[in-house]
Amino acid sequence: MTAKPELRMTARTQHASSNPQRVSGMTSSRPLRIAHVDIGQSLRGGQRQLLNLARGLRERGYCQIVVCREESDLEACAREERFPTFPLPGQDLFHLYGVLQLRQMLRAAPCHVLHAHDGHGQTVSWMASVGLRVRRIASRRVAFLPSEGQRWTYSLKYAHTCHAVIAVSDFIRQGAIRCGLPESMIEVIPDGIEVPPELPSLGTRAKARARWGAAEDEFLIGHLGAFTHEKGQDVALQALQILKESLPQTRLLLAGDGPTLNDPEIARRYAALGERVRLCGTIEDPGEFFAALDLFVMPSKSEGLGSSALMAMSYGLPVVASRVGGLPEVVEDGRTGWLIEPGSPAALAEAILAAASDRARLQQWGLSGRERARLFTIDIMVQRTEALYRRLLAESLPREEGDAHSPPLSGGDKGW
Repeated sequence: MTAKPELRMTARTQHASSNPQRVSGMTSSRPLRIAHVDIGQSLRGGQRQLLNLARGLRERGYCQIVVCREESDLEACAREERFPTFPLPGQDLFHLYGVLQLRQMLRAAPCHVLHAHDGHGQTVSWMASVGLRVRRIASRRVAFLPSEGQRWTYSLKYAHTCHAVIAVSDFIRQGAIRCGLPESMIEVIPDGIEVPPELPSLGTRAKARARWGAAEDEFLIGHLGAFTHEKGQDVALQALQILKESLPQTRLLLAGDGPTLNDPEIARRYAALGERVRLCGTIEDPGEFFAALDLFVMPSKSEGLGSSALMAMSYGLPVVASRVGGLPEVVEDGRTGWLIEPGSPAALAEAILAAASDRARLQQWGLSGRERARLFTIDIMVQRTEALYRRLLAESLPREEGDAHSPPLSGGDKGW
């Protein structure tokens, strides 16, 4: 039989997460109990945003637990940051055994909100809590939608299993409406980023460029994201090939990891460009990466929002991005960067050439981008999510007296 999931926490975590007193930045003296659910194995954008939200809510005094796949990257990070975790067994068909154990935990230690951060997490969240007095919320970050004949499945999954859907962009919101979700249950809350207090100094820039082997007279372009088909690394490589003669001093840094990194076509294009391209792997210090760059590119073929573009903008970098998904809500064409046709290496090459030809404009657009990035901070995301939690609870039906599965708004530390 699969091993029984267990609540993992430390004494220090229990003390910090169960303290109902007001702390710096807290907006209410009645903290909520939140369970975050994410079943992903690796640590990608959605899991990082979950941790950003959990940190912000912890600063406001809320009790939280992270429900995740056993031995996942998210479990390791959550435990390192001393969040209580409830790991679901990895070898568990449809997570059925884990769902039963999670339901037992929710009955023994009720929570106010179950917040699912990925699609599988929403299914687990609903199965484990159906019939319990808890508000269920699902975050939608991906631009993927079912085919027109299958859109009813999207409505069935979200409209009837949760009380609200958080869309990270208006593009995601519009897609959800087309699939049959009521407008009233969709809240647009973009993912949040941390804006550095100041731009990298000349010394920091020089050190960062030396780290990647770039000379000061070279035009350094960067891309940060998972190596998947929709991220468009192949488009960036083709664009650089087009610029081989007209912009020979251009170099490209590709940061990240993923399945298409081993794609034979990607490997062939990478080899053909030689030293003009560098694969950077997973970036531990994004600040050092962005400090080295002159321009950030995001030639995505599909994108829910574009957090990497926002991060680059926060470091004063102009961005060339595809006019797709939520990216036009991030990049302002002609003010903070360029919006181009998706899947077009020629359009990307043209924009890179325009960027390299006018350094003064490049600097001005970078500063404008940094100001725009301030509209997408982690703090704003946390505040808006917290407000949604409380609105849903205020709209819920009055709790029955003595209902053990409807926790009082005063919180408490039972079981967490």
